[in-house]
Amino acid sequence: MALRGPPEERSPADLLTFGVVNLDKSPGPSSHQVSGWLRDAVADTLAERDEGTIDQAAHAGTLDPKVTGCLPIMLGDATRLAQTFLEGAKEYVAVLECHAPVPTDVESVAAEFEGPIYQKPPRKSAVSRRLRVREIHDFEVLETDDRRALLRIRCESGTYVRKLCHDLGLALGTGGHMGHLRRTATTPFDDSTLHTAQEFYDALAFWLEDDDPEPLFEVVEPAERILEHVPSVVIAESAARQVATGAPVYAPGVLEADDVDHGSLVACYTPNGAAVCLGAVAGDPDAESGVVVDLERVLV
Repeated sequence: MALRGPPEERSPADLLTFGVVNLDKSPGPSSHQVSGWLRDAVADTLAERDEGTIDQAAHAGTLDPKVTGCLPIMLGDATRLAQTFLEGAKEYVAVLECHAPVPTDVESVAAEFEGPIYQKPPRKSAVSRRLRVREIHDFEVLETDDRRALLRIRCESGTYVRKLCHDLGLALGTGGHMGHLRRTATTPFDDSTLHTAQEFYDALAFWLEDDDPEPLFEVVEPAERILEHVPSVVIAESAARQVATGAPVYAPGVLEADDVDHGSLVACYTPNGAAVCLGAVAGDPDAESGVVVDLERVLV
């Protein structure tokens, strides 16, 4: 069983079948449409070069068609890592359109929303409309202008910012609704490394037509980038080959591990930094025997 090589030594085809693009989504298309377009472009390019194919791509956290910003797109086998985006926070910049001049106490009112809040998904959402709790880590008013307030929100995954803006408008006594919304971060990605879809298409064209992979290396990152915020376990190559056949990670195969609680999600790597699997901690990494990590997603 061949294991992946070090992330920094992968070929363009390897990146495109196990990679991620930190996409700057434009207004208009749905997140599903965008991931489909990138998938098809990669499949066509790989077919032209006769270097394999991919049949799937996925986005990390749906953005409504009008919403812009950080939309990581997982390519090929990297789609198996989608669950890890639920572990991290999201950050947004939003415009609150008040229905009267913004009150002078808007900053203190917004601060009262920090912490756990109750939310019910809107009627148009694709999930069950049950009351649930979401954590608001930071809720900051950046500036105000007459009836508008520019907000920065850092929150738990699954928070409905449109509903949050509506509730802030009620708390201010003016009423209000969300105007423009842009996502500036989805852990572990932020807006400092965004690339447009056109940059991605151009990078594919340079590789296909000029045999120049450098732009592709700038736009597409190894899928391990997705796991930067997930605790890690380093396992021997022999253990990794057993994982590839469906075996859990046993104590003798563990070389080193972060300090994590039982049941925590971890990512397992070979010593060269290649991701092997996602799993849940089931035992003591320092033990001499027994299962240490139960498998959830095999990546090799």
